[in-house]
Amino acid sequence: CPINYVKTKLKLEMMEPGEVLEVWLDAGEPIKNVPQSLRNDGQNVISEVPAESYYKVTVEKVV
Repeated sequence: CPINYVKTKLKLEMMEPGEVLEVWLDAGEPIKNVPQSLRNDGQNVISEVPAESYYKVTVEKVV
């Protein structure tokens, strides 16, 4: 679902370079697509850690 990516991108646009955002994503399409899309945008995906029923993705705003 692209809504996860859109919400993440909008939040990153409000942040300064160097700031870090933690995003919680469901397994499946979101965890496959969102981190890759963020990398394609030039952001630094620091980690993708599985938790109980979701993945915790940490991303640093670069651009």
